[in-house]
Amino acid sequence: MKDIQRFIAGFKNFRNEYFCREDSPFNTLCEGQTPTTMVIACSDSRTDPSLIMQCEPGEIFVVRNVANIVPPYESDSGYHGVSSAIEYAVKMLKVANIIVLGHSHCGGIDTLMKNDAGEDSEFINRWLSVMNPVRDQVMKHFGKVDKKSCTACEMAGILRSVDNLMTFPWLAERVADGSLYVHGWYFDMESGQLLSYLPQTKAFEPLTFPCPQE
Repeated sequence: MKDIQRFIAGFKNFRNEYFCREDSPFNTLCEGQTPTTMVIACSDSRTDPSLIMQCEPGEIFVVRNVANIVPPYESDSGYHGVSSAIEYAVKMLKVANIIVLGHSHCGGIDTLMKNDAGEDSEFINRWLSVMNPVRDQVMKHFGKVDKKSCTACEMAGILRSVDNLMTFPWLAERVADGSLYVHGWYFDMESGQLLSYLPQTKAFEPLTFPCPQE
């Protein structure tokens, strides 16, 4: 219960120091949202995109899941949480950017690489199976599970999700006409660097410098 009480205290502080201010953005946000960017991020507790990018409420439309995965487009009667969020962002909010935000030390990718979700896993194995081809390709190159191969899989997984975004026909149309841009970003929580995939170099390149060494 200590955690719950701390969360309640945190909300009270948010309300008093932020929400109740005369210049609070919630004065207008209650009328609607107009984010320009969607972020597809990992559920990992260490990688909150609003914190990492220092976003104000209303700036980004976010969906988070294990390993920041975008499944390919499927037109069926299944329940598609990520796909419905993508559709809402593209068709309703008309965002101009979609960022797939991966990160280092991803537990989901580690589980994928080691194939150790457990026999009693009801959902994780099937969810991660979207990235099985990525894992197989990485393992073919590296031959073993270690830090380097996991990092490679984390980055390759971002690119697979970016490719899967392009299987959504109405999203691909907007990319083609220049009204929507898709980005693959990688947060290195050891160095504090943010990297972006550049098609020109076919590599993740730093957008920021590492933290200064003392």
